[in-house]
Amino acid sequence: MGAVTITRNALPETEWRERAGRHEARVDALVADHLRRRRAGERHPVEDFLFTYYNLKPSQLRRWHPGVGTALLGEGARTRLDERFYAEADGAVVLDTRAFVDARPVLGFVERLLESVASRPAHLGCFGLHEWAMVYRTTEVRHGQVPLRLGHAGTDRVVESHRVQCSHFDAYRFFTEPARPLNALRPTRESQADLDQPGCLHANMDLYKWAYKLAPAVPSELVVDCFELSKDIRVLDMRASPYDLADWGYPPVRIETAEGKAAYMEAQSAFAERGAVLRERLLRVCRDLREQDPRDL
Repeated sequence: MGAVTITRNALPETEWRERAGRHEARVDALVADHLRRRRAGERHPVEDFLFTYYNLKPSQLRRWHPGVGTALLGEGARTRLDERFYAEADGAVVLDTRAFVDARPVLGFVERLLESVASRPAHLGCFGLHEWAMVYRTTEVRHGQVPLRLGHAGTDRVVESHRVQCSHFDAYRFFTEPARPLNALRPTRESQADLDQPGCLHANMDLYKWAYKLAPAVPSELVVDCFELSKDIRVLDMRASPYDLADWGYPPVRIETAEGKAAYMEAQSAFAERGAVLRERLLRVCRDLREQDPRDL
């Protein structure tokens, strides 16, 4: 066994089982529609993104973990000892911090990225043009079952009449080749910590990715908080996209109009505020891990 967690909170078995039950019920409600569609072989252009682009399975999201600094008491906690990164200390079950840090080289990158984004002001006004740039001057679209709201020519005109300024690499890398030179920035994976900023929808959606990549050190309640933020942002992302999703129950945010731009920026600002709170909570997990295993990450 490696270095184990400095325990700040010890949960009796009745309490941690209650927390685990609440978490499981919460996740069950969030993933029920997705699981029903999957069984029926149906696809959803908005909600499936959270289970295809992000690779955490619903069953993994449902598994409850207390997170770093919390010990589980009681005989039932011993079943956790069969799981990776759990160890016994002073009669309780805790996170084996050293084993976790050794197995998660991404930890240092995540901490630096979160700190960098948190240090910057939110830049608004990109208007979700990344989705438009992904279908610029092409007939090959990602959501073939959904029509383009303005058609191909109208979509191209929107891109050409705006300043495209996408800073997020994982959005930019899906731009069509004709769209890439139109972007004001050239984001790369190496420049991600230098360019990501707290107003970016995708940077805030990715809080979910960083949360589950640091599980089980991240409390599962925080992972689901990040999932819910990502889910809500995805709706805006697609409502502001060139796709016509009215038949799916998503009225468009018409970012090609002044009213649509204002609505987009208002929602973008609210998501930036929610993201800032979750980013700080994730940073607290990173700092707790560093405090308990102070080797260079």
